[in-house]
Amino acid sequence: MIVAPALGDQVAKGRVSIVVERCKACGFCVEFCPTHVLALSSAFNSKGYHPPHVVHPDKCSGCDLCGMYCPDFAIYGSKTDAKPAEAGKAGKTAGGAK
Repeated sequence: MIVAPALGDQVAKGRVSIVVERCKACGFCVEFCPTHVLALSSAFNSKGYHPPHVVHPDKCSGCDLCGMYCPDFAIYGSKTDAKPAEAGKAGKTAGGAK
């Protein structure tokens, strides 16, 4: 039997940033997000639209498809750095023993 390795550590992590006042609630970002991070909010922005909000932030890969499809440049995704604990481990091993 073949067992696949856990992919949780191998999947890229990202962050979604939303400019709520630019959004016209077209829903493209929600529809085209491959990891289903977004949903349209029940709250209104000042224009009377329902902007998206992040419902599963841990699933974001930072691919920026949301930003590429947004006609109003109201949202973008970005890759995040490694977790601080992992960065600390890398820093300790990079110097080597003296």
